[in-house]
Amino acid sequence: MDDQQFRQLLQYFKLSWQGYRKVRKGVKRRICRHMSFLGCRNVTAYILELEKSEEARRQCERLMTVSISRFFRDRKLWEILQEEILPQLVERHRRKIKVWSAGCACGEEVYSLKIIWEVLTASIKGMPGLEITGTDMNPIYLERARTGIYPSSSLKELPERLRSVYFRGQPAKKSHIVMPSLKKGIIWKLNHLLADPPGSSFELVFLRNNVLTYYQDELKKYSLKKVINCLALDGLLIIGSHEKLPLERLDLVPLSSLPYVFKKSKGCEQVKRQKAFYDSLIMYFQGVLT
Repeated sequence: MDDQQFRQLLQYFKLSWQGYRKVRKGVKRRICRHMSFLGCRNVTAYILELEKSEEARRQCERLMTVSISRFFRDRKLWEILQEEILPQLVERHRRKIKVWSAGCACGEEVYSLKIIWEVLTASIKGMPGLEITGTDMNPIYLERARTGIYPSSSLKELPERLRSVYFRGQPAKKSHIVMPSLKKGIIWKLNHLLADPPGSSFELVFLRNNVLTYYQDELKKYSLKKVINCLALDGLLIIGSHEKLPLERLDLVPLSSLPYVFKKSKGCEQVKRQKAFYDSLIMYFQGVLT
């Protein structure tokens, strides 16, 4: 499959060439194996087959997913989470904090958050409950997340003192398995980011390096609106450090410490309603005068 054919498939799913450009080789290999299994000699025939079979289309979408991740990816984010964001959430919510890791892949992000939470529990009295929902559209990734077994390369940014506490080494397999205590309070769900969210009133939502990287603007905006609607007031949305929001939202205010973390502000929602009211008045009087 050459790049032109791959672009044809990306366009069919409204996916971004720029997002897939650096990871396309592995994705193309998976897609070619699927094409061969279905007896399709070219992308045009493949797309026709996807149109006829919902199962084939679903399988293709799963093969297009990218699971590149590691523990504590983007170290600065995790430092701010531990030192600033989570302590502030704990102060405001003494009963339970709900978190959604959207497009969680194999679970590295979810377990990274649980490790930080456990560290804070040792220093903050009266910690609330923590409920994390990790979702992905690929059931194979979710099963890996549930199992919690990772190669050593995934833990290269994890300090040794934390690795020894929260993982059990498997030298023969050159891997590490998450300790059972770290798995408590995590809900794993199959979910497509273009579908309805797995809940509402989340105080913290991770939307990193998936929709905003791999989808075209139309689908980015559609998915992002759904995610924002399920975010609690004063809740926080975290996107990738190199990602940008595809639309202007008056109710999302970036943190001064991290510009890719946004707070859903009630005040800004009021400003938005006031602006809409005054805009309607202007339109009304313009109509009267004309």
